[in-house]
Amino acid sequence: MTVRRVALLTAGGFAPCLSSAVGGLIERYTEIAPDVEIIAYQHGYHGLLTGNYITIDKEGREQAHILHRFGGSPIGNSRVKLTNTEDLVKRGLVEEGVNPLEFAAQRLVEDGVDVLHTIGGDDTNTTAADLAAYLEENGHHLVVVGLPKTIDNDIIPVRQSLGAWTAAEEASLYAQHIIGEHRSNPRMLIVHEVMGRNCGYLTAQASKYYHDWVQEQEWAPALGLTKERWDVHAVFLPEMALDISGEAERLKKIMDEIGNVNIFLSEGAGVDEIVAEMEAAGQEVPRDPFGHVQLDKVNPGRWFAEQFAQKLGAEKVMVQKSGYFSRAWHANAEDLRLIKGMVDLAVQCALEGKPGLIGHDEENGNVLTNIAFPRVKGHKAFDITQDWFVETMQAIGQEVRPHA
Repeated sequence: MTVRRVALLTAGGFAPCLSSAVGGLIERYTEIAPDVEIIAYQHGYHGLLTGNYITIDKEGREQAHILHRFGGSPIGNSRVKLTNTEDLVKRGLVEEGVNPLEFAAQRLVEDGVDVLHTIGGDDTNTTAADLAAYLEENGHHLVVVGLPKTIDNDIIPVRQSLGAWTAAEEASLYAQHIIGEHRSNPRMLIVHEVMGRNCGYLTAQASKYYHDWVQEQEWAPALGLTKERWDVHAVFLPEMALDISGEAERLKKIMDEIGNVNIFLSEGAGVDEIVAEMEAAGQEVPRDPFGHVQLDKVNPGRWFAEQFAQKLGAEKVMVQKSGYFSRAWHANAEDLRLIKGMVDLAVQCALEGKPGLIGHDEENGNVLTNIAFPRVKGHKAFDITQDWFVETMQAIGQEVRPHA
């Protein structure tokens, strides 16, 4: 296969890998296929629909290494779903009566794109595969090679998504700051809300990193600086059964003994209960173009805080959200190594005409490979039986039972 022009796009929410993945792809093509032209669509599928892209010139290639030092996405993201025609028409991205998939596919033909690299979650990458299939049916061959990006680490069958390790590390760092507030008032309740709509991985990993950090510190109990007050006392995930009464009884004992309680909450935990409560009250549940409940408007952290505050006898309640702090930071050393391996294989597959989503395939021995797009799905549940999580929960004294 002759590759003359490749296009890059990043889409969906931010993760601490986008900037580095873009930089890595540019570096790798410059290293082994310098004659291949590279363009980057601005703001993901929004830029594809509007024809808004930049050409990565000589200066851009020379500056690509700088991207590893930054978070966010230098080429921009957006939440544009090509199959949600009504939303696209409303936003002025396509005209009434236009098939967005067909429109986007034609744009790729007009732009002379041979390979499309998508850096995003399951929806981003499977949409790109739909584009390639449409073009193939209409006589134009396009190779799509995706990279898995999600701080939730919930793409099936990818073992580890890019950016998830870093996001968890940053969420732990965030907690190290806000939990210092636990002595700002007697009987203090702190709820640390972590991103994770359908998967509790990020909250679980962040709680482990934070708990491990607590164990490593030197404390001064004679001065009131104690490990017990700083530690995480409860973790709530979508995959866990929600026992508010039982947990309230356990946590009240902690509150009575040390004077504060620290909770790590996955934003997707308890959403079913919150939605049911809103609908029963005749309230409209706000949803985004993908049909997801808009969690920032539903506010799970506040809901949980209200459930526990009275039961624990909290005099002051603080809810803090680490999502935007953790998701837009640059990749840590562990993620940089993962990105490098995936980027190298992505470029190799692109030049060899092999489509797929690059990742360690959990269903085939965790081998790093190009996973066929029809096998890619979202909403992989976090496995709460993993040893490291069970050990963390045992250490904080919380029983773990699966959600029904």
